Amino acid sequence: MLKTRRAQEAKIGETSFREDRPSSRISGFYKMSVAERLALLVERGVLDEQDAELLRGRNAGLDVETANQMVENTIGVLELPLGLGLNFTINGGDYLVPMAVEEPSIIAAVSHIAKLVRDCGGFEARSEGSLMIGQVQVVGCPDFEAAKEAVEEAAEELIRAGNALHPKMVARGGGMKGVEVRILDDGPYQQMLVVHLLIDACDAMGANLINTIAEGVAPRIETLTGGQVFLRILSNLADRRKVVARCKVPFEALAWKDYTGQEVAEGIELASQFAESDPYRAATHNKGIMNGIGAVCIATGNDWRALEAGAHAYVARDGRYRPMATWKVEDDHLVGELEIPMAVGTVGGPIRLHPTVQLAHRILGVESAAELACVMGAVGLAQNMGALKALATEGIQRGHMSLHARSVAATAGAERHELDEVVRRMIEEDDVKVHRAREILAILREEISPAVDL
Repeated sequence: MLKTRRAQEAKIGETSFREDRPSSRISGFYKMSVAERLALLVERGVLDEQDAELLRGRNAGLDVETANQMVENTIGVLELPLGLGLNFTINGGDYLVPMAVEEPSIIAAVSHIAKLVRDCGGFEARSEGSLMIGQVQVVGCPDFEAAKEAVEEAAEELIRAGNALHPKMVARGGGMKGVEVRILDDGPYQQMLVVHLLIDACDAMGANLINTIAEGVAPRIETLTGGQVFLRILSNLADRRKVVARCKVPFEALAWKDYTGQEVAEGIELASQFAESDPYRAATHNKGIMNGIGAVCIATGNDWRALEAGAHAYVARDGRYRPMATWKVEDDHLVGELEIPMAVGTVGGPIRLHPTVQLAHRILGVESAAELACVMGAVGLAQNMGALKALATEGIQRGHMSLHARSVAATAGAERHELDEVVRRMIEEDDVKVHRAREILAILREEISPAVDL
C-alpha cells in the first residue's frame, strides 16, 4: 500500500494544503510507454502495485454490476483515457492531477503551462466560502411583503428544522446557516416568493443534502407565507462557494520561438480583451477553460454538468456574458486570474463506488473539497493560458494537429515504433486523415520489408 505521509499544513484562507507531497515534475513522462509511466509512479510511491494493476486493466475498474447500481438501464461501461497533468505547484505544494478526457492536446498544454508557471513561483489559489443555495419557490401568497417578513422572522426556526434533518453534517461543522428571501415580480410572469436556504455541505458537493433540507422545511414555509410551494431544489449557481486562481509570469519566461516574451504577453492580453468585449469569443475562451476543469471533474467523480452550468451563469450574472479568466500586463509581467463557482466534493456520489475515481483521489492527494476546488481553478487558468499562448503566436492548429495526428495514426493501425514517422509525414503534407495515414503506413512497411522477387 501507499506509504503514509506526514501531513504538514500551510493555511491559505480557510483551506489546508499538505506541503509534504511527491514532486509533480517528471521529465520526459510523455516519451515513456504506459508501462514505464506506471512503473515510475510505483517507484515514486504515487501508486502501489494494486493501483498499477487497476490502471493496466488487469483488475476491473468500474464493472457492469457496479455501474448498474449507479444508473438505470445499464448495458455496459464507457471508458475515457485517464492522464496526468504534470508540473503543478499550487500554494507551494506539488500536485499530480488526474484528468479524464478524450481530446488530444489538453493534458499536454496544461502540463506545459504548469511547468512555465512552476518556474515562476507556481499558482496561487483560494476557496472563498462553502455555502450552497437551496431554493423554495412560493406562489399565491395573499400578501407577498408580509410573507417575506414572516419567513425572515422565522429564520432561526427554519435553520433548526433544516439541521435536524442532517445532524451528522452539523456535527462536522456544516448544515444550514442562513435564510434569504426575495420577491420576484419583474416582467410578464406570475409574482412569486423565493426562499434561499444557505447550506454548508462541507466536503460533499451537497446536491442530495440540499434537496432534502429544501423539501423538509417547505411545509413550514408554506404555512408561514399562506402561499403554495412549488419547486424545492438546489441552485447550481453556487456563488457563495467560489474559487479564485492567480499566476504571475515575467516576460522573460514567456519568450517562444521567434516571439519575445513581451510580444507573447501582449498578445495574450489582447486575446483576453477580445473575450472581455465579445460574448462570441468569450464562449470559446471559457470552453477552453472548462476543457481542463471538466477533465479533473470527471476523473474525481464530480458533476461536471453542474459545475459548467454554475460557471457560465456566474460570468453572465450582470446580464452580459464574460470570460471566466482574464489576463493583463503589469510591470513586465503577465498576470492571470480566474474566478468561478466551484461546487465539488471529495466524498459521496460516484467516489464511493468507482474504483478508478477513488484511485484518482489518492493520486491527487487533496484533503478537502476546498483544496480540490483550488487545484481545479489552477488547472482551468493553466488551460486558458495554454490556448491563448498558442493563439497569440503560431495559432492553435499547429500544436493541436500534431497531437491529433497521433490519434489518427493509431486509428489507422500504426504501431508504437511507426507513430512518429507517420505523424511527421502527415503534418509535413498537411493531410491529417485516417486514409492518408494508412497509405503512409503501407509505404513505410514496404520500405522496411520490400517485396522479394522469386
